[in-house]
Amino acid sequence: MKWFYKSGELKKGQWDVLSTSLAHTGLRVGTVSSANPLHIEADNRERALFVLSGSDINVTYGDQSVVLRGRNSVFDGPTDHLYVPVNTAISISGDARVAVGEAPATVAKAASVMKREDVPVLIRGAGRETRQIHNFGMPDTLDADRLIVVEVIVPAGNWSGAPAHKHDVYEPGKESNLEEIYYFESAVSRGEKVESEVDPVGYFRGYASDNRPFDVTAEVRTGDVVLVPHGWHGPVAAGPGYDLYFFNIMAGPDPVREWNVTDDPHHAWIRESWKSQEADARLPYGRE
Repeated sequence: MKWFYKSGELKKGQWDVLSTSLAHTGLRVGTVSSANPLHIEADNRERALFVLSGSDINVTYGDQSVVLRGRNSVFDGPTDHLYVPVNTAISISGDARVAVGEAPATVAKAASVMKREDVPVLIRGAGRETRQIHNFGMPDTLDADRLIVVEVIVPAGNWSGAPAHKHDVYEPGKESNLEEIYYFESAVSRGEKVESEVDPVGYFRGYASDNRPFDVTAEVRTGDVVLVPHGWHGPVAAGPGYDLYFFNIMAGPDPVREWNVTDDPHHAWIRESWKSQEADARLPYGRE
């Protein structure tokens, strides 16, 4: 199975990214414009959608509609988020780049909107492992059937997903069985003024936790996607001089919707080291 896709490799039809190869998770990224309105047929998937960058968008879902506010970039703080349940058609118009996380589901939850002012912004880790989490789609912040979604910002030179961890077996209260998709964007670090040609880059590491194959060591850039069906994953590193963003989509077959992880025992000690370090003062990134 292929786990790492470079920008453009998952383009299909009107979507710049369309990933539905995993059993429990899916991803769409599209550029909506007057010449290219986006549409998703009603099916058995619940979805969360929002603007990555660009102007406000209008979203019609079922017999309802809402305006979701845009933002300059993924590094400019949280934005509005829409959750749409199963068996609901979606039409999107406007001028923006849009992300949609999705998961097969059986229970039709109520559609909901979370305004950017209400998105919980968390600072996780410390020192060089400090990162920013937009916690809009976790079990305690979104009433969904299967879907778990978050945004993460890693400032230049920092690491996320450390210690490496996994969620690929169900142990009640200890570990969840969740697939995961990473969608990446990268940019010159906030405040840097660079005149020369640049190549914003980050790094992703994933490896097997049992006899199921999984091995990814990749440079990641804007538009790249990593699929994590199982296995240890992390760390994710932002290159020096370049901020890194990723959108995570998680879902699985467990009887309960929870996010419980197990750290790789070789690296679990890293969490304890945070107690003696301060959080990175560059965070949080918000709207300038």
